[in-house]
Amino acid sequence: MDRLIHTPTAKFRRFRLHHQHATNATDPNPLQILWRYQILDPDSEIVTYWNHVFLITSIIALFIDPLYFFVPFVGPQYRDRVTQHSDFIYVCLSSDNQLAVLITYFRSIADLFFFLHILMKFRTAFVAPSSRVFGRGELVIDAKEIATRYLKSDFLIDLAAALPLPQIVIWLVIPATRNNGTDHANTTLSLIVLIQYIPRMFLIFPLHQTIVKSTGFVAKAAWAGAGYNLLLYMLASHTLGASWYSLSLGRQFYCWKSECTKENKAGIVGCIHSYLDCNSLERVERQYWRNVTHVPVNCDARNSTITFKFGMFADAFTNDVASSRFIEKYLYCLWWGLRNLSSYGQTLETSTFLGENVFSILICILGLVLSAQLIGNMQTNLQSMTVRVEEWRIKRRDTEEWMRHRQLPPELQERVRRFVQHKWLATRGVHEESILQSFPLDLRREIQRHLCLALVRRVPFFSQMDDQLLDAICERLVSSLSTEGTYIVREGDPVTEMLFVIRGQLESSTTNGGRSGFFNSTTLRPGDFCGEELLTWALMPKSSINLPSSTRTVRALSEVEAFALEATDLQFFAHQFKRLQSKKLQHAFRYYSHQWRTWAACFIQSVWRRYKKRKRTKELALRSSIGYIQIPEQEYYYSDDQAEGDYEE
Repeated sequence: MDRLIHTPTAKFRRFRLHHQHATNATDPNPLQILWRYQILDPDSEIVTYWNHVFLITSIIALFIDPLYFFVPFVGPQYRDRVTQHSDFIYVCLSSDNQLAVLITYFRSIADLFFFLHILMKFRTAFVAPSSRVFGRGELVIDAKEIATRYLKSDFLIDLAAALPLPQIVIWLVIPATRNNGTDHANTTLSLIVLIQYIPRMFLIFPLHQTIVKSTGFVAKAAWAGAGYNLLLYMLASHTLGASWYSLSLGRQFYCWKSECTKENKAGIVGCIHSYLDCNSLERVERQYWRNVTHVPVNCDARNSTITFKFGMFADAFTNDVASSRFIEKYLYCLWWGLRNLSSYGQTLETSTFLGENVFSILICILGLVLSAQLIGNMQTNLQSMTVRVEEWRIKRRDTEEWMRHRQLPPELQERVRRFVQHKWLATRGVHEESILQSFPLDLRREIQRHLCLALVRRVPFFSQMDDQLLDAICERLVSSLSTEGTYIVREGDPVTEMLFVIRGQLESSTTNGGRSGFFNSTTLRPGDFCGEELLTWALMPKSSINLPSSTRTVRALSEVEAFALEATDLQFFAHQFKRLQSKKLQHAFRYYSHQWRTWAACFIQSVWRRYKKRKRTKELALRSSIGYIQIPEQEYYYSDDQAEGDYEE
């Protein structure tokens, strides 16, 4: 079985099967065969599409994970119990089980995509490092080598990102432990989420690079690229806001535990740490402790006389964020993260608590890096939307300044403005020739055939040619734009190109070399051509170096779009393709040529005039000879009448 193949163009690559597999009639179903013997090309459409889908799914998963931080809140487990207790200053933590179930549902769906991504990597070929000397390289399609390479490189990171650790912890591990209080559950769950958040976050960067390497961009539209960078910035704000909320609850619980420990040491009242869990609200001793303890007062962030400093976490309790509904506290935390990330944490008032200061430093550094990246990337994406427009605007401004500096007359300035505007509408500022020249010959020929062939066939003269000659002509055709009033060529000037009209109208006139009293004019419409003197010159056995002179003056009556064929290209066709010299093709050319039609009309008129002149001369000579015949006087009138009758007859 071959291990290496050259760069593929198909979406799948099939293994060479052994003979016994090919002839075995008891093979499994087609899906199993597809899994066993098909390898995906890393640059195929299906892999590229999957990478885009998985990138979006990974970002959504990063938005879902911090939502676990909002599961605990300050207050009773059921909100309708607020009216049954006097705990308006809540001294317990509870968990929102409904929110936990909803987050677990969406988190499990996201985990499924991570496992599918692992399966895709097991079936995706890779480029052999030793073959990257020239070109793209060769693909390794051996399933064992693909699996071995993947297991040694990225498998552990992908597996760590795909495991449903938060679901296992919140629904299996915590309920099975002895210390299953809300604070313990919150700390454990937050730690697990943060640990798994790191590999999930780092998956985005290589995936982003893979998409850029295969397609050149993450988003085709510039606005989508700007939105992608803004989404990453919002993700950072979302994560910071959720972390701040979780740390705020931890800070509040730490204050409760500290005051509870002080009361136990003072022997004022027995304080048990389980009282700080809302599951103990119905216990009688807990209600007695609530009536005599000073923990709520000493840990109230609204009280400015307390010795405990909440620092940057005070807003979570002074604004009742910790006891609000999910949507209210989520939006507040998102706003908190966005505000402090964009201001680099300058508005934060911290205490001497070590964790608080470390978190503030992290916000400052992260805000500085993300803001610089966001501004730079969004500026690049948004500028790419208008880069052509800006280039055209600058070029137009420079043209206006140049015309004013050179003091061009107003009518000439107006013609320049019309040409620049027409050029922009036709090409949108793109230099088509340079783009086409960067492609290989075969691809360039196919593109030119697609762009020009249907339009070229409108020209009746070209419709007489075969496909091979048309392909060669399409390959060398260049677009030509002319505004109203532009002279394409003047009578007597050398002809440099042959023009084939696609849209618009041209006026073609001649004075036959300045002949007095002679003027011929016709209108060229789509399908007509001019500059046919070049073809006659190119078909000569020994074409002279000097270009032929134009016998007609061609002027644009409206905006004209046409294809131009240069003199050197016509000379090449005449020598390379002998069919261009066939009598049938030359007759067709002369039939559709306005120059040859004018020459034929002038020739026919000249012949007709010479014929009429000879006939008139002959008639006059005949009359003169009859009038001088000597006849008798009595027969004069008869003979004269008879002669005249014969003459008229």
